Amino acid sequence: MASKMSMVPMHFTPICATLLFLSCSFSSVHLCASSDHLVPGKPLTPGNTLVSDDGTFALGFFSLSNSTEKHYYVGIWYNNIPQRAFVWVANRVMPITNLSSAVLAVTSSSNIVLSEEGRILWRSNSSRSISSSPATTISAEGTLENTGNFILRPLGNSTILWQSFDHPADTLLPGMNLRISHKMHPLQHLISWKGPRDPSPGPFSYGADPDNFLQRFIWNNTMPHRRSPVWTSYFLLGSYTDNLHPTIYMAVHRGDDDEVYMSFGIPIDSLSLLIRMEISYSGKVNILSWNSNMSAWTALYTQPAHRCNGYAYCGPYGYCDNSRTAPTCKCIDGFEPKDDEDWINGRFLEGCHRKKALRCSGKDGFLTLPGMKIPDHFLLIRNKSFDECTVECLSNCSCVAYAYANMSTRAIDGDDTRCLIWTGMLIDTEKCSERGENLYIRTNKLSGSMRATNILEIVLPVLAALLAFICTVFIWICWFRGKQGSKKILTMLMLGDMDSNHELADRKLDLPLISFREISIATQNFSDSGILGRGGFGTVYKGTLGDKEIAVKRLCSGSGQGLVEFKNEVVLIAKLQHRNLVKLLGCCIDGDERLLIYEYLSNKSLDAFLFNAARKSLLDWPTRFQIIKGVARGLLYLHQDSRLKIIHRDLKASNVLLDAEMRPKISDFGTARIFGIDEQQSNTNRVVGTYGYMSPEYALEGIVSLKSDVYSFGVLLLEVVSGLKISATSPITGSPNLIAYAWGLWKDGNLCDLVDPSIVESCSPDEILRCIHIGLLLVQDNPNARPLMPWVVSSLDNNGIELPQPSEPSYFARRSYRIVEAGESSVSNMSLGTLEGR
Repeated sequence: MASKMSMVPMHFTPICATLLFLSCSFSSVHLCASSDHLVPGKPLTPGNTLVSDDGTFALGFFSLSNSTEKHYYVGIWYNNIPQRAFVWVANRVMPITNLSSAVLAVTSSSNIVLSEEGRILWRSNSSRSISSSPATTISAEGTLENTGNFILRPLGNSTILWQSFDHPADTLLPGMNLRISHKMHPLQHLISWKGPRDPSPGPFSYGADPDNFLQRFIWNNTMPHRRSPVWTSYFLLGSYTDNLHPTIYMAVHRGDDDEVYMSFGIPIDSLSLLIRMEISYSGKVNILSWNSNMSAWTALYTQPAHRCNGYAYCGPYGYCDNSRTAPTCKCIDGFEPKDDEDWINGRFLEGCHRKKALRCSGKDGFLTLPGMKIPDHFLLIRNKSFDECTVECLSNCSCVAYAYANMSTRAIDGDDTRCLIWTGMLIDTEKCSERGENLYIRTNKLSGSMRATNILEIVLPVLAALLAFICTVFIWICWFRGKQGSKKILTMLMLGDMDSNHELADRKLDLPLISFREISIATQNFSDSGILGRGGFGTVYKGTLGDKEIAVKRLCSGSGQGLVEFKNEVVLIAKLQHRNLVKLLGCCIDGDERLLIYEYLSNKSLDAFLFNAARKSLLDWPTRFQIIKGVARGLLYLHQDSRLKIIHRDLKASNVLLDAEMRPKISDFGTARIFGIDEQQSNTNRVVGTYGYMSPEYALEGIVSLKSDVYSFGVLLLEVVSGLKISATSPITGSPNLIAYAWGLWKDGNLCDLVDPSIVESCSPDEILRCIHIGLLLVQDNPNARPLMPWVVSSLDNNGIELPQPSEPSYFARRSYRIVEAGESSVSNMSLGTLEGR
């Protein structure tokens, strides 16, 4: 693969005199270089460079375009090798077009600014200010370090005001940190070039999983392109480069800001080795080393190395066997291809399925698969030994596999263990030629000598006796407990019925049935003092069951949320496991009583803070931003990452609950809808939801799709930023609702007026304006113009993703809609369903 680092010659048109230009040609640019400092009053101009003290790196102007209309950039490259290898570019988004007027200078406001004809193309945006007395002026200077880091400091002071290492482009250098957690700061990504001669941001990026720093991804726009192995230690020595340089290390560590970072490096005695990690414009992550004998960059590590390495290439329960000379897909032991003909023809997307259904008998065992890159979508169980991790999986009938690692004694969070379990399908698994780990697959234990006929001879009489026993018990209950007892049993049996519209797509439940008496005791006979909230569905009570605090939703007999909705929530939420979804602990059916038992969340619902003048100040901007991103990740899980494709249909502030640490959890799945894997939209004659949060095509024409939830999330996002309800009319003078108000401010360039005054002091202007921009994209009238949740999550985490311009919302003007994919026409004629406000 051709690397952008080897692209020569470079075209440059400096404004130096001809003789000076010849002496400053790119093969000897250092002859024209200044020192390693950029100081006030002495800007850097084309034809001059900064060179690090040891001569390794240079910073200056460059161009790679062959066209007549050239684009120019300011960047950092290796200075002492014949091939230009760029490691950082300042103005990737806004290139220079008139080189003769371009300057890079330190300003009086302690920023580094790149300008052209007085127009600012790029600036450092120093995060720290220099404190001084009014009579004293303190200046700053930029220094190009021997590490390749361009640092802005006050003159005579070691304080770092800004550094290029905090703003990576497509390259990670030794000692450079890449943020892979996002408690207070956004994730950092390496973002590829758009092409071999175009350093503007491309479609590929590299960074951590937004939900877990234990694994990293290459993303193609918003789609996973390649997933790394999961960390097995916080410090990996020679992990990728055993054959070429065994002392190169990869490390994970916690910074002073309590965020987690990854880095790679080399020993001090090997600092002469030039090495870098980059994501190429073709979507490959390479670790490259300069080979002076060959005068070329040599790849020590490349991923994906072939098609089989691509994300989920072998489908569910399939794995890529990299131990073979020609990697190919195989099924995990105990599984077989779902479609034999497809596998023969090299099409593996459908993956594999179990040869025999998995039972939960209490006598299950585990098949050890050594040397594996373990699957995606795991659950991390903290503070478990290996044996406890095994028991954790065995005790959960939904658990299909587990993996364990003792990370190291250098734990970054006080937990040396890494117990992972899987409760859904196993996806994106590989057999490694080296450096893999053990994956333990759950299997049924049966004696190999037991013949099928003997099994039937044993099982059939047992089943017959069991059926007779059940019938006897049923008749006995009907006789002695009367009509009410029979009704309870029949109602429980009804819970297993399926609905023709996929509302109950899967009847297998792993959910405790709790008696009405236990719940009554837990809630002190449903005491009014324990009421947490009321709604159209009924009442929610706080209770204590054993030593656990619970929340009990008691559906009233006249509730619009009837048996179908109750079954829907029980089936759906019992199958979902995500940290941003509320956890259902059990349910109860007793006569006309229908109750749902949830985990108790001490901070109740988001609207109790957001729309309460006395409490909204408790939600500062960092907290609100984490709530926005948490809800977005929960929706992404529902739409894409869970085993079921689910549309919530009633996302709003009151259905977002907050735990003790203000982490959001989506609740209330009574109106949720299951979609088929390939289903894009559906019609419904029963429109349920909340006015203002419902998308136009859903409220007016009954068309429901993933874009319905996207619209609701856009409304919620604008509410979180503004602290205003969607239906608010005061202080919104002359606007019918919050969306209209936000659009008016957008059109007039006054978006700052939308920000809740209580968070102005704590907010990040860039983050908050980006959120408003995304919110307006999500509430666009045309559902096909709204992005999907993978893009939303990535755009919230990655400031490098360019945002398109939103179109003006039409506030529920009557339209005809159909959710279309690329290349389709969007003409349809849909009927209006029955609207039910909640």
